[in-house]
Amino acid sequence: MEFFLQTPAWAAVQRSLGRRVHEQSGPGWSFLAIEEKNHAGKVIYAPYGPVAESVEAFDAATAALVALAKNEGAVFVRMEPAAAGLTASDAGSLLRARGLRPAPVNQQPELSWIVDLEGDFKDVLAGMKPTNRNLYRNIHKKGVTFRASRDPADIRILLHFLHLTAARNGFKPQSDEYLTQVAASLLPNGAGTLFIAELEGEPIAAAFTYDSADTRVYAHAALDDTHRKLSAGIPLLVTLMADAKEKGLKHVDLWGVAPEDQPDHKWAGFTAFKKSFGGREVSYPGTWDLPVNKLRYGAYQLARKLRDKLR
Repeated sequence: MEFFLQTPAWAAVQRSLGRRVHEQSGPGWSFLAIEEKNHAGKVIYAPYGPVAESVEAFDAATAALVALAKNEGAVFVRMEPAAAGLTASDAGSLLRARGLRPAPVNQQPELSWIVDLEGDFKDVLAGMKPTNRNLYRNIHKKGVTFRASRDPADIRILLHFLHLTAARNGFKPQSDEYLTQVAASLLPNGAGTLFIAELEGEPIAAAFTYDSADTRVYAHAALDDTHRKLSAGIPLLVTLMADAKEKGLKHVDLWGVAPEDQPDHKWAGFTAFKKSFGGREVSYPGTWDLPVNKLRYGAYQLARKLRDKLR
């Protein structure tokens, strides 16, 4: 499975946002790394990277990341070796042995929910809850239609629904400026698609997806609560899965989910929603730091701990 955050399309997004991006590769490995800044200073961050075919390739990629960090004056390397040939169960000991330590928080989800598209699409439908299948097959009877857009101007539809959802549920969505720039970068070249549900021509739900070579990421979605009883978000998600299947993609990544043993987790509600489409849970190693300037990294960790205690 190819991780979108390690693709040239994501590098283009980051550069369009004014960020400095580094891309390197070698035998069996590659990485996309972004320069970031926090209280420690400069950080070299490889989201869901590096990509490596083996432990040996991972070591080579890590060495290249450290060399890059030293050359750029970074305090540490932050990585999420989800695609580095490591299993989630043995990654901890392997990474600690190489001097890495768990980051204070995971920047990307440690657990994700994947729907595989191999086989006939009727098999994908069979893995869903009957309610989901029935809505997908019959919602057109209620006047709801779906369309796919590559027009960056249509991002305003999703932004409107995100504002409504944020006001209703009390969360802070990503900024309009950020999502507008992501749409401007991804939609025209086909690396992203905006799926829109409409009731008699008026938008009632939208979802923004990102595509890698074999995987579609369900990245952002929201709906108009006025038409909540139609449950248009369900057939909208099935529609984007069917579209991914038609394009020859092998997986749909529904992104982060809550751990099964944490029923009160803040993601519990939409975790149940995602699992209703069938699929499987995937566990990643999480976010790890590799100090380059150990003195400054130690001071950064100490300052974090003191700040957390004061809270």
